[in-house]
Amino acid sequence: MIKNIIRYVAVFILCLAAYERPAIHAQEQPHVIEIHAKRFSFTPAEITITKGEPVTLALTADDVTHGLVIPELGVNATIPKGKVTKVVVTPQQAGTFKGQCGHFCGVGHASMVFSVQVKDK
Repeated sequence: MIKNIIRYVAVFILCLAAYERPAIHAQEQPHVIEIHAKRFSFTPAEITITKGEPVTLALTADDVTHGLVIPELGVNATIPKGKVTKVVVTPQQAGTFKGQCGHFCGVGHASMVFSVQVKDK
């Protein structure tokens, strides 16, 4: 009886050792950049990201509803006051991309601009 148990355990251990498991890699989470919108500016007003690497923009409006529009990067987000709006961006080309507030927020709305520097890897 004990010999059979030992035999089964040995076979089990050999099977486990022979079993090739695929490597499991933790999926990389996008880098998160927090951006606050407040009449009439974004903080920070400029960010630098890398071509081909996903980035999550965590957008928060501190006073009234704002927006962030960066046409060349496909960003068009409404940012309700007090809530975080997340936008994932994966730039495909290097350069400087201009953005602005996409929701009228008062007389200084036109001066509420944003800039994204995308660098090559």
